[in-house]
Amino acid sequence: MGVRIDAGDHEEPAHEHTFTFSWNGQEIRAHRGATILGALLASGHRVLRTTRIAGEPRGPLCGIGVCYECLVTVDGKPNRRACVTTARPGMVVTSGAVARADRTES
Repeated sequence: MGVRIDAGDHEEPAHEHTFTFSWNGQEIRAHRGATILGALLASGHRVLRTTRIAGEPRGPLCGIGVCYECLVTVDGKPNRRACVTTARPGMVVTSGAVARADRTES
């Protein structure tokens, strides 16, 4: 089993084990079996949403589906956890989902 480390300073060539999906209108390359979060982090994206009231940037925290900080909208369905959702070719992912904890912000 290989481990992929992306230094982020080069353009990774496309091959049969990669595909693309849309992130806020930008094409993101993912490896087969990668989560949405894994592909976004490998592409340099760290902010996945902002809080509803204060507009504070939010990114991944636990990476295992417990904290709900990585909520995104996937193919029109809001509040999907990017860290446990497998990326698929052609999917449309957008930021802007609001976590449950945001409802109590003042």
